[in-house]
Amino acid sequence: MENKTEVIVIGAGPSGVSAAIVLARAGKKVLLIERADNAGDKNMFGGEIYTKQTLEIFPNFIKEAPIERPLTEQGFFLINNEDSVKFSYKISPEKEADSYSVIRSKWDRWCVQEAQKAGVIFAPKTLVKELIVENDKVIGIQTELEKYYSDIVIIADGVNSLLAKQIGLRKEISDCDVTVNVKEVYKLNKEKIEDRFNIDEKSGYAAKILGGPLKNMFSIGFMFTNKETLTLGVGISLDDLKRLEKKPYELLEEIKKHPSVSNYIKGAEVIEYSSHMIPEGGYNKMPKLYKAGVMVVGDAAMLVNNVHFEGTNLAMLSGKIAAEVATEALNSGDYSEKFLALYDKKLRESIVIKDLITHKDTVSFLKKHIKTITELYPEIACEMFKVVTSASNEPKKIIYRRFFMKLIKSGVIFKSIPLGLFAIRKCLEK
Repeated sequence: MENKTEVIVIGAGPSGVSAAIVLARAGKKVLLIERADNAGDKNMFGGEIYTKQTLEIFPNFIKEAPIERPLTEQGFFLINNEDSVKFSYKISPEKEADSYSVIRSKWDRWCVQEAQKAGVIFAPKTLVKELIVENDKVIGIQTELEKYYSDIVIIADGVNSLLAKQIGLRKEISDCDVTVNVKEVYKLNKEKIEDRFNIDEKSGYAAKILGGPLKNMFSIGFMFTNKETLTLGVGISLDDLKRLEKKPYELLEEIKKHPSVSNYIKGAEVIEYSSHMIPEGGYNKMPKLYKAGVMVVGDAAMLVNNVHFEGTNLAMLSGKIAAEVATEALNSGDYSEKFLALYDKKLRESIVIKDLITHKDTVSFLKKHIKTITELYPEIACEMFKVVTSASNEPKKIIYRRFFMKLIKSGVIFKSIPLGLFAIRKCLEK
């Protein structure tokens, strides 16, 4: 058959390139297709890749990849209208960082180059219009120019995944199952970044921002240090944006003006703006991931742990597992739905599905308590530290009494009970 290979992988993001390289290392013939001019051109994320899972695919990445900084410190900003409470977790410099900041355009291109070294054929600037299905089995793809055939197709085309919808594996995604992420990248010299974040050239800082302009909505801000740039962005649930009639870039502008953030980007030049949708439906909205001749990986499979802000690591693992199952299928000559069900089984045995199951009801629970989490907690935290650290002409007893009365009236103690019990239940679940 003309234009025939063993596996076609559609999409050169973390899941697709991971699948392609694992297959190539197993000696399989792989065509990796990407609609953009270059890998990474259309991809957007906060800026963090996770060490353990990345090492499984790219054991040489720490020494050879275009990583920016090891993220040795993870900070959290609780902000109200003007004030903020900041705290962070910093690892020992002797330990390996759990994650690294990267710039996707550089990172994705390097990943593809590694895949090509392993024997993957890379085809950029190629739009897949539809899958070719024969006798209820996917046997190839139709691009804008011609048809390509394969024994197995791996779909890694992202959150909207029109191809998975075409063959009935995906339904239309709803507003409540998607967040809109917008971010800006700022040019800032290395010395200023290290001075402002109190880091050196061998360390980096990441932060999550809660409250302030983002109160009363399922949303969070994020900030990452690179070598000579700084990333700042926000992620907001699409249904909250519609409910509140907000625009994501307007919320980003408000975050930029907040005193807890503005000094970090002072004098910096905006060199990039991007926006992207992230699947947030979790386990309950996961589609079927396979049928005869095809498997779905990464964002296309809704494999994002939004409680822990993990996506790239789950994408890589899903690509790796799909590639391992595809290798077994190719070796046996069996591409049936029954055989490819092994992908679902192995995925469920991994942390990918186990973690999604753990948090299958967490987002819906958090949304019910979003006012407490995003408005009340930051407000009380700021007030508490103000009371403890401020000096005034009033007796401390009066100040403390006023604070505790505010604490009681706010109901924060009673409103925290369901959150505490929910957390305990999650820890005790088998």
